[in-house]
Amino acid sequence: MLTTLLKQEKTKPTEEKVPLMTHQNRLSNKTAFVTAAGQGIGRASALAMADQGAKVIATDVNEQHLADLMHENIETRTLDVLSETDVYDALNEVKPNVLFNCAGFVHHGTILECTADEWDFAFALNVRAMFITTKAVLPHMLANGSGSIINMSSAVSSIIAAPNRFVYGTSKAAVIGLTKSIAKDFVTQGIRCNAICPGTVESPSWHDRVTALGKELGSYEAALEQFVSRQPMGRVASAVEIANLVVYLASDESSFTTGQTHIIDGGWAG
Repeated sequence: MLTTLLKQEKTKPTEEKVPLMTHQNRLSNKTAFVTAAGQGIGRASALAMADQGAKVIATDVNEQHLADLMHENIETRTLDVLSETDVYDALNEVKPNVLFNCAGFVHHGTILECTADEWDFAFALNVRAMFITTKAVLPHMLANGSGSIINMSSAVSSIIAAPNRFVYGTSKAAVIGLTKSIAKDFVTQGIRCNAICPGTVESPSWHDRVTALGKELGSYEAALEQFVSRQPMGRVASAVEIANLVVYLASDESSFTTGQTHIIDGGWAG
């Protein structure tokens, strides 16, 4: 009986509303606001969304990192996401319909090495900044009846643990909770909120961590081997591979996707 009823449903109107995946201009109707866009995943994502037709506001606390980020669809501006006033001023001006919260920091060490200041900083940048940007942008998205919020979490969170990533993994687990709560609260009002959970990704900050570990192990090569050996694919991800997922979540192609942890880790989490 249920099968018969389903077959009798008029599906054509629904099908017409579902956007088909295309290879260009997938974001032509979007204005995207990106934090930490000066390098790494943030930079790759800003460029990827701009290539797909979005108007992108690319922000970073380091003005020099933005100096050579040039694209006809990208506007750059300096922004410290730890400044609540600056965040509200920027988002009240831009009123984006896509927010990509990419700012974050990776602390090294166990609970025994983690200081109270490091704990506070990790949660301020990795979690509180997302709370502020999201709270600032939501009224505009709600007024427009739609919006996509994309939060950078990590596979190292409530999904898996990694050695010497105590406060990082704890803060990124909080990002997952934040994401799911926002998604649940606004699911009927056109707001989607998703978390991206990468494994190890090649970026300038990652190379800095490899260098730091290399000093402990005796060589950069030994540190690199340690990072790569834990990856089932035998390599780390490129920032562009993560940016491709950002484009999807920003686009209307993901219109039925919210509250999810999108693991993109080359099989690391199993």
